[in-house]
Amino acid sequence: MTAPARTRRQARASRALGLPLTPKAVKYFERRPYPPGEHGRARRRADSDYSVRLKEKQRLRAQYGIREAQMLNLFKEARRAEGLTGENLVELLEMRLDALVLRSGFARTIAQARQLVVHRHILVDGERVDRPSFRVKPGQLVHVHSRSEQMPPFQVAAAGAHRDVLPTVPGYLDVSIEKLQAKLVRRPQRVEVPITCEVQLVVEHYAR
Repeated sequence: MTAPARTRRQARASRALGLPLTPKAVKYFERRPYPPGEHGRARRRADSDYSVRLKEKQRLRAQYGIREAQMLNLFKEARRAEGLTGENLVELLEMRLDALVLRSGFARTIAQARQLVVHRHILVDGERVDRPSFRVKPGQLVHVHSRSEQMPPFQVAAAGAHRDVLPTVPGYLDVSIEKLQAKLVRRPQRVEVPITCEVQLVVEHYAR
């Protein structure tokens, strides 16, 4: 898929879900903040409870760029754990390696973060990890391989160039962007995680 085609697809998905999924999609979303299609501007009937919950689940899944099977497995794990299922689910999603690469400012989008991991540019405690779903534990250090640091994308990141489009670094991360290093100091808390989602609706969707 070419870059323009990918951008259009992301913009269309952003309009369908009601939130910009990438920095490039922001301007498209602001220009056309209604669903795609010839009836996108039309007044819509009230959505059913099921469709509201389904859309919220899709919004959460899109922000992490994961497959349905992965989301369902994480939900089952979150439900088995102590505490509120929705908060547990977000914590598990946020401790994925690709999510932390994005939050740390090493990448501009979740898709780019995943690509950096898959291409073996990212290490955890000195060991290469090529699985975006790898779960980082509190105390572990996420950093860029020394041979990759001089590559243009990482030089851009080290200069802090992504900070203009990313949320403020959350409190559960200790980031040295100039060194391309980030430590997960503790488990994330839902209120700190910079996502747009009514998590309880996602729980209700899967628990139906």
